[in-house]
Order: sequence, then C-alpha cells, then structure tokens
Amino acid sequence: MTDDLTPAEAYAAARRRAAEEATALHAFRALYDFDLDPFQIEACGALESGKGVLVAAPTGSGKTIVGEFAVHLALEQGRKCFYTTPIKALSNQKYTDLVKRYGPTRVGLLTGDNSVNPDAPVVVMTTEVLRNMLYAGSQSLRGLGYVVMDEVHYLSDRFRGAVWEEVIIHLPESVTLVSLSATVSNAEEFGDWLDTVRGDTEVIVSESRPVPLWQHVLAGRRIYDLFEEETDHGGRGVTRREVNPDLDRLARMENSRTYNPRDRRRGKMVREADRERERRQRSRIWTPARPEVIERLDAEGLLPAITFIFSRAGCEAAVQQCLVAGLRLNDEEARRRVRELVEERTASIPSEDLHVLGYYEWLEGLERGIAAHHAGMLPTFKEIVEELFVRGLVKAVFATETLALGINMPARTVVLEKLVKWNGEQHADITPGEYTQLTGRAGRRGIDVEGHAVVLWQRGMDPTHLAGLAGTRTYPLRSSFRPSYNMAVNLVDQFGRHRSRELLETSFAQFQADRSVVGISRQVQRNEEGLDGYREGMTCHLGDFEEYARLRRELKDRENELAKQGAVQRRAAAATSLERLKPGDVIHVPTGKFAGLALVLDPGLPAGRSNGHRGFEQHDGPRPLVLTAERQVKRLGAIDFPVPVEPLERMRIPRSFNPRSPQSRRDLASALRTKAGHIVPDRHRKGRSAAVDDREIARLRTALRAHPCHGCDEREDHARWAERYHRLQRDTRQLERRIEGRTNTIARTFDRIVALLTEMDYLRDDEVTEHGKRLARLYGELDLLASECLRERVWEGLGPAELAACVSALVYESRQADDAVAPKVPSGKAKAALGEMVRIWGRLDALEEDFRVNQAEGVGQREPDLGFAWAAHQWASGKGLDEVLREAEMPAGDFVRWCKQVIDVLGQIAAAAPREDSTVAKSARKAVEGLLRGVVAYSSVG
Repeated sequence: MTDDLTPAEAYAAARRRAAEEATALHAFRALYDFDLDPFQIEACGALESGKGVLVAAPTGSGKTIVGEFAVHLALEQGRKCFYTTPIKALSNQKYTDLVKRYGPTRVGLLTGDNSVNPDAPVVVMTTEVLRNMLYAGSQSLRGLGYVVMDEVHYLSDRFRGAVWEEVIIHLPESVTLVSLSATVSNAEEFGDWLDTVRGDTEVIVSESRPVPLWQHVLAGRRIYDLFEEETDHGGRGVTRREVNPDLDRLARMENSRTYNPRDRRRGKMVREADRERERRQRSRIWTPARPEVIERLDAEGLLPAITFIFSRAGCEAAVQQCLVAGLRLNDEEARRRVRELVEERTASIPSEDLHVLGYYEWLEGLERGIAAHHAGMLPTFKEIVEELFVRGLVKAVFATETLALGINMPARTVVLEKLVKWNGEQHADITPGEYTQLTGRAGRRGIDVEGHAVVLWQRGMDPTHLAGLAGTRTYPLRSSFRPSYNMAVNLVDQFGRHRSRELLETSFAQFQADRSVVGISRQVQRNEEGLDGYREGMTCHLGDFEEYARLRRELKDRENELAKQGAVQRRAAAATSLERLKPGDVIHVPTGKFAGLALVLDPGLPAGRSNGHRGFEQHDGPRPLVLTAERQVKRLGAIDFPVPVEPLERMRIPRSFNPRSPQSRRDLASALRTKAGHIVPDRHRKGRSAAVDDREIARLRTALRAHPCHGCDEREDHARWAERYHRLQRDTRQLERRIEGRTNTIARTFDRIVALLTEMDYLRDDEVTEHGKRLARLYGELDLLASECLRERVWEGLGPAELAACVSALVYESRQADDAVAPKVPSGKAKAALGEMVRIWGRLDALEEDFRVNQAEGVGQREPDLGFAWAAHQWASGKGLDEVLREAEMPAGDFVRWCKQVIDVLGQIAAAAPREDSTVAKSARKAVEGLLRGVVAYSSVG
C-alpha cells in the first residue's frame, strides 16, 4: 500500500505515525493483547487532550478501559488518580485488577471500614469516601489529577444518588473527571450538565454490544426465538424485527377457552378429534422447572448461565432443587479444583462457624457447578462464587438483580424467570432499562460469538410486551439529588450560605428541572393564545358574559356541594344505624347482590386500628356478617347500605350454628323465612333537598335572571365557549404552578433546612456553631438524630455493646412489613437510651413538619429502626455466631453488612464525640473492636 504513496504522502504518514507513537495512548494500547474499540480510542484521545469525558456504553463493552487510561495518565504525569465505585464489591474487584498491573505499592483501597495503602498514587474507593474527603478538606486531595466515577448512572439511586452529584460539583477545577455510565437515553443532557459544572466534557456514546445478543423464550421443551429473522420489506432496504408468530400462536392457544360440551362449531358439537388436538397443543406449553431449564441450556451448549430470580429465598431454593434433581455440571477434575480453591479461600474461617454458615451444603452445590448469589450471602462466599464462575468451574448461578450492578461476571446466557419483581411497595413489571441491565450480562467478550437472553414462559405472557422490553433502549438518567443536614453545614462552613445556595443551583436535579420548565412555558404560551380565541367566541353584545359564566359556575358548584353534603349525611346515618345492629337482628338489605331478607350473625364493628399500622385508622365502618334468606353467609359493607337500616324482627341464633355447615345454614335460613318472610320493609323516603331552602342558591339564581346576558338568543353557544375558556384557564394556572414549583426547588429546600438548623443553633448566619461542626462529621440518613443524641448526652455511660445496639438503630432498616412484631431490645441502660432516641426523633419530626422539611422528597429523618439492636448488642458482647444468627433470624450476609455499617457510624461518632468529660468516644472505639471479629472481620478485603 505504501508503494502507491507519493514521497510527500509517505512523509506525512510517517510524521503521523511518529506523532501517534509519542502519545500516552500508544504506550497504553501496547499493554493489551487486543486492539481497542473506536469508542475507547475516541474517549482516551479526548482524555489525553485535557478534556473530561462521559462514556455511555452497554454492560460488558469495556468502558473501564477508559478509566484505566486515566490511571495510566496520572502515573505518567506524577499525579494522583482516585477510582470510585458505588459498592464495596466493585471496589475490591477493581483494586485487585489494578494491583495485578501496577503492583501493591502504587495502588490503595478505601471503603469506609477498610484502609489499604491510602497514600498511594492510585486509590480505589467507594464514592461516599471521596465525598467525605472533599468536605473534610483531606490532605489526600493534594496532587489529585483524575477522578474516575464508575457506574455514574448510580446518581439516579433514590437513597445514595446525591453523593455522586456532591462529588461532581465539589471536585477542584483542576481535576479531570472520567464518568462511566450504562447506556442511557439522555447521555447528551447529562453531558451538557457536566460541561456546565466541570468545563469541557466530551460525550462518547456507544450502543453497539461487543457480543451480539439473541433473545429467546423457553416454553415446555422448546426454545423459541423471540424475533423472526430481519427481513427486507418489498426490496426497499427497510429492516424490521417481527415477533415470532409461533409465540403469538402459543399465547392465543393458552388464552383460548377450555372445552365446554355446550360449545358448538358450525352448528355441531365439537368433535373429539378437535379436543384431542387441542390437548396435545396445550401439553407443549408449560413453565419448565429450574433443573429442567439448566439441563436444556446444557444440552444446547448455552452454559454458563445466570438465572435472575427476584428473591433470595428463590435463589437458595433453586440450588436445592437442582441438587435434589441430581444435576451435575462438573467432572471429577473440576470438582477437585473447586474444593481446593474453596478450602484455600475459607481457611481463615473457624470450623464451628462453617457449620452455621451452611458451608457444606454450599460446597456441595459448588462442586456440582451450581451456586446462588445474593446480598444475604457472606461476602467471602459471594466472592468465591464470582471467581469460580469466571474460571468456568461454576456453570449455573441463581442470582438476584444486585448481580447486574457492575460486578464483572459475564455469562454466555442470562435467564429471566419472570418479568415482574417486587419494588419495595408492590409487584411491578420490570422496565426496559432493567431488562437491558439484566440481559447485558449475556455474552463474554473474547470467548462467546454471541450471547443469549432466555425468558421462561409464564401464564398470560404477552410476546409483544416482551419484544417491547427487549427492543427498547429507553433508560433515562434522573437526578435524585436532595440537600441534607450534613451537606448544609459542610457547605455553609466552606462557602457561606449565599455561595452554597448558588452551588446547589448547579446540581443536575435543578438542571433537569429548569429544562423541563422550557417545555411547560411553551405550553403556557400556546394556552394563552387559545384563551384569546375562546374569549372572542364568548363575547356577548348584551353584557359581560365572563361575569355571567362565573355566576353559572358558582351556582353549579354550590348545588354540587349541597348534594355531596346530603350524600355524606345519608352515609353517616346509614353507618350509625349499622352500629346499632346486634346479633339476631333481622334486617332488609336495601340494595346490592345480596339485597333482601338477612339475619345479623355479627355486627362487624371496627376495632379502631387496621393491621397494627401506625396512623391507618379503620374508615370502612361496620361490616356486618349476615345470613341471607338464600342460605348465604356474607360480610356486607357500607356500599350495601346507602340508606339507614332498622331491625324488622329479632331471632335467636342457636349456639350450635356453624356458618361453614350447609345444613346449619339451610335450617337457620328456613327459620328466618318463616319468622320474617311476610314482613314488608318500610320504603325509605327521600328528605327535602337542602338546595330548596339555601339562601346562596336563591341569591345566585336571582342574579342570573337579572343579568343582561340571560336574555341573549345565543346564550348557550356563548356558554359553551365560556366553559372551554374556564377549563383552559384552569389548566394554564396548573402549568404556571408547576413552573413555580420547579424553579429554584433545590435552593428552596436548602433554605428550609438552613432555617431549621438555625432554629436548633447549628448555624448562625454564615457561622457554623460547635454543634454544627459535630454534625459536619456525621454522615448518614439519620445525621441530625445522631448529632442530637451526642448533644443531649443520651449515650453517656453506655458500655460498648450497649452503644453498638443504640447506633444500630441509626443505620438498620427492616425488610419486614410495618406490622411485624415489636423487636427484641437489650434491657437496662441500652433500652432507656433507645427510648430516648425515639423521643428525640419525635421532636425532630414535629420540627421538620413546622419547617416543611418533607421526608417524601427524600429530605428529613426517618424513624430509628430497633430491629438490629439485639443482634448488635449480642455480637459486640462476644456471643457466638450460631446463637446471634439464630436469634436475629437473619442471613449471614445481611448480618455482616449491617455490622459493617454500624462500625462505620461508630467510627464517625468516635471522631465527632466531645473529647472532654465524655465516655462516648472510648465506648465507640471499643464497640468497633467488639463488632469487628469473626465472620465480620474475615468477610472480605473491603
């Protein structure tokens, strides 16, 4: 090729090669045994030219190469690089990767409860650690040149997302930011914001997967393609993906009616042959059991596979089902290698704890190549599963969706059992974004030619809906940023109130709110143009028709109001009459499915509270249990009694009466008909309408008749235009209120928080008081409550285990429903201190209500949860793992996670507690020592 170049062109090409070979990117590319993708080269080039970058690309596409190039640049330039991740497991994984490349002396790890070589030039950390360093003005920030924010789309997270924005806003201007995100549909919008707050930022979006993904549905014994092959329609070069017609047929077949002998086809009875054919077709549609699914994938060469089950218990059950079914995916050599690796990784765990942790059952599954992966597992166990899976020694993993959050654990196939999951409030369909995130694990780069996503057939499945999930790439990044108490005192301390307010106005949350206002403002302008047209249409030559229309609306509103009052009064009278009913009363049910004669078995009076939920009073009123004359026992409600009811007669209910016995019901219903069947109930007469005697209605009607427009021949035409004018005007005012509500929303919330903190003497104008400086060192959801407990000396005199129990209430959140039984708490001083914490929270809650600091907006203090207090106390007291886990009824992984969070907050409290005349700091340090032992200490690096 070079032979064809002219001397000038050859010289120019040589100059370009020389220039390229002189770049840091050229040396960096030489570290890899594969060539970089175009989007990686583009991002690295932008980074070397001094720009910040936002890289949005699918899972498994190699975004982290760009982050690793930032590390390379920092080391080459003699500067520091902080590599942040959202979760400790990711930090551990990235730390291990970087140590392999650059050695342990140049790489450190900071994860809140662990510190390894923190002064190294490259430090991997969780995002919260960097946020805390920024607020504390840490010396470690000196010489910082690059910050990599891996999984930056986490800023959408409702609970932790604000941390990402805090870091992005507060990083020094000299720091170059590398943001790595999953594919989001508004990457350009996010890039525009980064450009605003961080300076020149290049947005690189790659939507192509490195390994093609094929979508399937597994029904019965057959794996169906979700889509037909792409086709060229009519030779026009237009390609479309159509839903497989076989799946549509399956859905129609399943939804078709079952055979009924009375059905007729073409005037004749359905033939037996037709029924047999239908039975054969239906027999092909079922949801295969979990072992069947794995066997089928194995037979098709689709292992290793990750099966997502949205339940921890479901993951454990799946492993057991596979073991019981005798499934074995490993040969003897693989079993031996599994055992060797597991024994090596768990050598530090005492043998008595192994039994408690279910080690031997877990090991049996691993040896067969089968494992679970979820947050309830011990971190060490999870890490072993990940390592074995990557090595190909575990071939089937049953996991919850937490596995999709960045862990480097790709598979050939991803299986989704269901398209519905519990979102914390209800069972909801998974979103296209969640589907993309989960199936993004399928296809191992450099190993698989293609990846596969398999959805199990479920009753009522709609293939078109599934195709919509698989074909949609809508995953918008939405800010969850909200100011907090800790954030407020730290900002005011560093920048003063006015500058802090301006900084918060630069948040992505406000950026998005302001952009959305633009569209609403345009709609307001269009509405105002429409109002001008409607105003012209209702113009009347006789007078002011707008005034006449207002009188008509006022009259209608008053009539509706009186009608509602009448309905409320009738319902109240009916409820009162139901409350007077007694067992044995014979009544006439006035309406509904069970209208007619009935005998009251139980008046069904409310107990005052429903299901033990705080604040949820029983509003349904009495719900009498009755026996109807047709022998049915039913619980009736207020809807069956639109008018008051009076007893017609009394009857004795035999003690032997059993409502479940058909004979008992038949006998008592017969006695009821004999006793009262001849009685004709009084018809309820409607009372006089309140509107007849209402003075306001009389005044409005008089004013209407006296108005000049009342005599207009085109009055009703004008009225129709006036009604349209009124509706559009009402809609326009709502839009204007939305604009007002979205403008300066973050700053207004900050103002309310500052006002509350000023009231509590944490702030005095731009000065942070001694109490405020203590609050500035406390990070967490209940920062203000922790500060108040220190301020009021609630924890003074507590022993280490007692303090651990109290601090657990600041971090723990129960997975159980609100109506669970009251948690067990330690007695003595700890119990008194926990009670005092709840009292202080009640005072703070009332104060937040006064200052309109709203928990629903993600701001404010939730009620402390005492559900982990007993477990924390027992573990810090030195009790054994078996005893603590048994009493806590909690998986080992959850126990370790909560213990580590308690340790983290205890460390903050030890740093924030008064140095003089206080026992809290000393108790906190001893509590950390008591908690950081055994299973908690050896759980993982981070």
